[in-house]
Amino acid sequence: MEDQITRVGPHIVVGVDGSPESVLALKWAQTLAGVLEATITAVTAWHFETAFGPYSASEWDPESDTQQVLDTALTQAFGDQFPSGLRAQAIRGRPAQVLIDEAKSAKMLIVGSRGHGGFAGMLLGSVSSACAEHASCPVLVVHGADDGAEVAAVGASHEDADEPVRKN
Repeated sequence: MEDQITRVGPHIVVGVDGSPESVLALKWAQTLAGVLEATITAVTAWHFETAFGPYSASEWDPESDTQQVLDTALTQAFGDQFPSGLRAQAIRGRPAQVLIDEAKSAKMLIVGSRGHGGFAGMLLGSVSSACAEHASCPVLVVHGADDGAEVAAVGASHEDADEPVRKN
């Protein structure tokens, strides 16, 4: 059986929850993928709690809902021109752990600073904080929503290494 790490090749994992920060994280991944000679793996996680109170589990399809969130975010980030080699996965599990596991073979993990959960005033959400602390690869935490400006290309040569990354 072929190892998944071998099949995927160099890639950047992006955590997607449908928030504006996760859409911006996808745009950053597209910019950095060329520089890192990597493809993008967009990952959305869903977790089914066993106790929902009066709600019936049969009324909710978390996998389908999660896939819809992922598809919508990809369209918001890329329009109809998806990056070459893009992989999109909706995976069952707690989001932080899913992203940490998926990033074990990645060149980089990119997450938004805050998703749809948590407190609005927090600098980092629980998922981005856990990823920054526990991921085995570099982690880029994207702050703020996209203001419509395109993410600037990052210099690919060593001569440009001292140049700051700019957003036009």
